[in-house]
Amino acid sequence: MTVTIGRREFLAALSGAAAAWPLAARAQQLARRIGMLETIPPQANAANFDALRKGLRELGYDEGRNLIIEYRSADGRAERFPALAAELVRLNVDVIVTRGTPAALAAQNATRTIPIVMASTGDVIGTGLAVSLARPGGNVTGLTAINADTEGKRLELLKEMVPGVVRIAALYNMGNPSIALRWKEVELAARALGAETQLLDVRKAEDIAPAFAAATAQRAGALLMSLDALMLANQRTILELAAKHRLPANYPTKEFVENGGLMAYGVSYPDLYRRAATYIDKIFKGAKPADLPIEQPTRFELVVNLKAARALGLTVPPTLLARADEVIE
Repeated sequence: MTVTIGRREFLAALSGAAAAWPLAARAQQLARRIGMLETIPPQANAANFDALRKGLRELGYDEGRNLIIEYRSADGRAERFPALAAELVRLNVDVIVTRGTPAALAAQNATRTIPIVMASTGDVIGTGLAVSLARPGGNVTGLTAINADTEGKRLELLKEMVPGVVRIAALYNMGNPSIALRWKEVELAARALGAETQLLDVRKAEDIAPAFAAATAQRAGALLMSLDALMLANQRTILELAAKHRLPANYPTKEFVENGGLMAYGVSYPDLYRRAATYIDKIFKGAKPADLPIEQPTRFELVVNLKAARALGLTVPPTLLARADEVIE
């Protein structure tokens, strides 16, 4: 059966349909869209991702109401960043949030117009991400995770934990331009402390086990580890090998210690992600990345795992325990 309606009835029906259109659908069209270019999947990055979302909620941005987050993970493979960055550009996101120097460089190479907020990165000047901290000068701004003496401090704390150590192995991905710059700091600090360093250059997952074997063969007494996508994605393997080879290690993030590592000294990454939300808010309100100064870290954490120390036959110096922000029993 065919039903015929007049023009007036048709317009009335159309108006009613528009009024009934779900509010959520209309909100989605008006929502801001953030692209995240990350080193690891959201489940493994929960503490940082939650800190960013909490910071955004405090500023009035809620997923599903006025915010959409497009999360892309390289799964520890830095060579994937360029393709993922290009994908976010095609989605026409309003801002790209990155972690790590390779991700930030990939985003910068993919677009010079979409604002990029670094939730964490290394040397932004030496790698060409910004002209200066005070005035970045391009479409990249945000936060750096290091200052001038971070690596030296980490080496110093490791020697305090293992007082008699002479040779320290360094698990560093020299293919990461930011990590290569940090290695120079390690060499300077080691000379000042009278320690020998052994560079273990790991650039893919398959390099990790042979690197630990090389450290043991050359009688390294402790391990210093840098942080990048490769290390994060292979956290479990690194912790297992450090325990197997009985190498006391100073890790760059608290997560390694929570999962069984000996100690960690570094910035609070959840704090950096929470602060990144303020950059996103300013950009959404019209600020230009070129005019937003890049912030250096203000909060560092020293975390010690007593159970791991006992397994390695170590007695944690009381002075180190007194300075620890957190002690895991």
